[in-house]
Amino acid sequence: MANIGTLLIGLGIILVSAELFTNGIEWMGRRMKLSDGAVGSILAAVGTALPETLVPIIAIGFGASQAATDIGVGAILGAPFMLGTLALFVTGAAALFLALLGKRRATMMIDECVMKRDLRFFLVIYSLAIMAAFMHIREIKLVLAAGLVGAYIFYAYRTITGGECNAGEDLNPLLLTRAARIPRLRFIFLQVLCAVAGIVGGAELFVHSMEKIAQAMNISPFILSVIITPVATELPEKFNSVIWISRGKDTLALGNITGAMVFQSSIIPAIGIAMTPWVLNPAAFACALVALSSAGFIYLLLTVRGYLRAYNLLSGGLFYALFLFVVIGQMV
Repeated sequence: MANIGTLLIGLGIILVSAELFTNGIEWMGRRMKLSDGAVGSILAAVGTALPETLVPIIAIGFGASQAATDIGVGAILGAPFMLGTLALFVTGAAALFLALLGKRRATMMIDECVMKRDLRFFLVIYSLAIMAAFMHIREIKLVLAAGLVGAYIFYAYRTITGGECNAGEDLNPLLLTRAARIPRLRFIFLQVLCAVAGIVGGAELFVHSMEKIAQAMNISPFILSVIITPVATELPEKFNSVIWISRGKDTLALGNITGAMVFQSSIIPAIGIAMTPWVLNPAAFACALVALSSAGFIYLLLTVRGYLRAYNLLSGGLFYALFLFVVIGQMV
């Protein structure tokens, strides 16, 4: 019962912090003259990726057992999987629900170029990360790891320099200084830092509570690291995206997810490749394949039709359910 209470407290902290974060990060992008694509895909994506980034780093860097390494690798693969399936599903469901209420259109009002760029980078970079598992020469793996880091740096440069600032859109006042029409940068940074600290702290509470509940229910380490932990650590992205969807800021909402997918498929796997043998079992490979298939399906729709509707994003839920049915069903 205590674990459930702690879980709910962690969830509440994440919710409040997500509201602070979305408000602060929008103002940071405005003051830095960045486009919505850059704000969502870089600033918001990296900021909210901190909880799931810490899990594999702590497991791999401070765990001495093979089980700790397996949990770390599982968490690395679980993050892109959750983002590419469940996070897209939640975002699409939120948009569809609001459309049915008549509060927005069913068509996603996104910057097509931003989302296609994010998905294209993800499909290529993550494929390289998975390919590294089949390389038996250590030096080649390390070269691929360095290439993943370089690819993300190039992606970040292209994203930041490739858009126009949306300076004409009204923003809600900065929550830390509501009276100021144009808040000072130091207050913006302070609010964002406080929000990130709250997101990380809330996610830690949530994850530890879920782990204890899972252990009490005798759930296997693989399911814990690939399914349960990423569900918790990806909550900030989901909450941020739902907040932005409710405000009609679809590029920020989806950019937060697809930008995090690029980060989680490049920088974090590079750490895993460098610090572990990086050998994937069939279930782990299936997890990566489902993530690539889900993202590839959305990319194909966007390329062929040039737009997305809210219900298209629900396909992520189908890919997620497919993985649970095929892979997890064989393990229990």
